[in-house]
Amino acid sequence: MKFTRTLIALSAATLMATSAMAMEPAEYKAAKDQISADYKANKQKCDALQGNAKDVCQKEAKGAEKVAKAELEARYKPSDKTAYKAREAKADADYEVAKEKCDDLSGNAKDVCVKDAKAAHVSDKENAKVARAVAKPADNTAAKQADVAEARKDAAAEKNEANYKAAKERCDALSGDAKSKCVDDAKRMHGQS
Repeated sequence: MKFTRTLIALSAATLMATSAMAMEPAEYKAAKDQISADYKANKQKCDALQGNAKDVCQKEAKGAEKVAKAELEARYKPSDKTAYKAREAKADADYEVAKEKCDDLSGNAKDVCVKDAKAAHVSDKENAKVARAVAKPADNTAAKQADVAEARKDAAAEKNEANYKAAKERCDALSGDAKSKCVDDAKRMHGQS
């Protein structure tokens, strides 16, 4: 997960650095063809695997393709919208892979894994929304600051809600007073009433 986040950060930095330079149509087509070829090669590697490992591999291949296409679009037509879509594609791809990995588990461990994946997804998507608000040009600095503050406030609330649900799911493995205390602690920790 740490490697994925580092890769995403590096990818975002590269995206921002290259967004100032628009691509030529021929470069765009060549890059698009390369993405398709990479996807086919990555998907073919999955054929040697079995069970959930194969499913995870396929989700990783499909996710990498979607992210690469979104990043390519952001380089070809640089804008706040395409940069946001690239961030969103990364968040969605990571989520799909994380959910698929949860299929190796069962019972409460699987439920916790799914909730953790969802919390990470919500966090990534909310971070993308904040980045979009920060990147938007504005005529009025005060209005932009208010928009960014509102985006950050909304993001914090969404993240807290998702993290609370994940924490509460962990409590389901407990019973009686221990479970009640766990739920109360989760509520307090994540600002739930």
